[in-house]
Amino acid sequence: MPQIRRLPDNLVNRIAAGEVVERPAAALKELVENAIDAGATRIDIALKLGGLDGIEVTDDGCGMTADDMALALERHATSKLPDEEIELVTTLGFRGEALPSIASVARLTIESRPRECEEGWRRVVDHGRLVEEGPAALPPGTRIKVEQVFANVPARRKFLRSPRSEYAACHDVVRRLAMARPDVGFSLSNDGRRIFQVQPGEELPTRVSRLIARELADNAVLVDVMRGPAEAPIRMTGVAGLPTYNRGVADHQYLFVNGRPVKDRLLIGAVRGAYSDMLARDRHAVLALFLDVPPGEVDVNVHPAKTEVRFRDPALVRGLIVSGLREALSSGDKRSAQSPDPAAMGAWQREGDLPFQSDAPPRQPDVARDNRSIFAGLGWERRERPTIPPVWRETEGSILADKGLAPHAPAEEAVDEPGDADTYPLGAARGQIAQTYIVAEAADGLVIVDQHAAHERLTLERLKAAGADDAVARSQALLLPEVVEMDESDCDRIEDAAEKLATFGLAVERFGPDAMLVRAMPAALKGADAQKLLRDIADDIAQNGDAILLGERLDHVLATMACHGSVRAGRRLNVTEMNALLREMERTPRSGQCNHGRPTWVKLSMTDVEKLFGRK
Repeated sequence: MPQIRRLPDNLVNRIAAGEVVERPAAALKELVENAIDAGATRIDIALKLGGLDGIEVTDDGCGMTADDMALALERHATSKLPDEEIELVTTLGFRGEALPSIASVARLTIESRPRECEEGWRRVVDHGRLVEEGPAALPPGTRIKVEQVFANVPARRKFLRSPRSEYAACHDVVRRLAMARPDVGFSLSNDGRRIFQVQPGEELPTRVSRLIARELADNAVLVDVMRGPAEAPIRMTGVAGLPTYNRGVADHQYLFVNGRPVKDRLLIGAVRGAYSDMLARDRHAVLALFLDVPPGEVDVNVHPAKTEVRFRDPALVRGLIVSGLREALSSGDKRSAQSPDPAAMGAWQREGDLPFQSDAPPRQPDVARDNRSIFAGLGWERRERPTIPPVWRETEGSILADKGLAPHAPAEEAVDEPGDADTYPLGAARGQIAQTYIVAEAADGLVIVDQHAAHERLTLERLKAAGADDAVARSQALLLPEVVEMDESDCDRIEDAAEKLATFGLAVERFGPDAMLVRAMPAALKGADAQKLLRDIADDIAQNGDAILLGERLDHVLATMACHGSVRAGRRLNVTEMNALLREMERTPRSGQCNHGRPTWVKLSMTDVEKLFGRK
């Protein structure tokens, strides 16, 4: 029988370092968090070769005495837990393993000076061995250098990535921490080149926009909502990008709990649910959300890197995120993308220095209104597009049907019903282009509306507002109930969520230890595979802790219905129809984007129009 032995301290530290210092970015995170917990108002970070050759963190925090410094390099020694109530911890770091773990796999130099001391102290530990200590001259605060990471552990060193990849990871760590603390100033440099610098005391929206993207300020709404009991409420603040301002990957979603950057599946799933009917499935929102949760309602000690948390009431937190985001976007997202795409605008820039060449014989403009450009004789032939047969339904939710307009009403000139361009935000309709785009004149510019995308959003919102969700969720009983065999744990999850699933029209009940009986399906999911549906829901509950997948699927069904019931591209509209569409857009939440996250309208300011013609 193998003999049990106590591991030596150096091996224990190296094992602990495997959890704390998996790469330079992990060590940097611990050092910056220590600086924040020390009360620093300014933190300067300098990297060498993306952190592979060196990391230096300098702060103006409270500092350490020589005795405190020696104790800080021992395992499980910390000043951040004054008592044993770990569930009430409010600091970023608290385990007391960061510094000794880093010192066991690198050369660590600590210089620190408390404000009340005239001189500081210096201590150097090289891969677990104390090699130097003595007085040091530095201003109040702490300076820590980490060099030769994994130099004595080549097996770990070879698993590190390229300098560019390690730098990207370090950059992300600093950016998230700087976003979480706008009251603290940060600067980051790599190989002597300044990457960014932010000043202390910035407003949260300003700090977020500077660190994510400057254009986010013009394409986002502010979020500030509160839920829960009055004695211990949960508050969510932050900046949420408009659905039209999205990315192809989810790496621009920054989530924080009590000032701690996290990458929690519950929160990510809630964000996805909030944007479910506003973004295509392969697009992702850009946002930064900050949750302030009473310490007793969240457990931050569930992950070695402290990137995941566990909530006492996850349903309340998810509901806060979903409803809060949708409320903020409903009140402020009638905006579309704030300006046309620069590449598209570049196509307008014709300075006139290159004469237009055409072999076509000159001809007079065609005044017979044959749907061709009046500039056809100049070689500016309009691209013909296939006419899509109009789909028209006299539904109660259709804004055009409400006005009793014929589905094939002929196009009219805007002068017949000019409207008041100064009265309405989206102006008055002046015409239609390619039977797809409405051109309107507003007080401050030219508005172009994609008629199908706009009416698609209006129809979806009308369906929801009219209680169409209930109609869609109405159950359709199966002629023969279907038995779905699943793992017992999955059956337990479905059974616990059965009451909520019934509100969506899915009636299920337990059928033995490892099977569920499906008695009814939502009417909107007619023909759906019950087995696949239940398995997907069980997987979703396992991942997110609640059944939200079915609700998202029904939102997708509603969006599909809205798409088929909307005014199509290629459909001629008269001026009354165009203006009715514009007025409804001004009254409807989330009208700035269609159900797939594309903009429904863009505005060209009069200044930009004048620039096109060289007037400015």
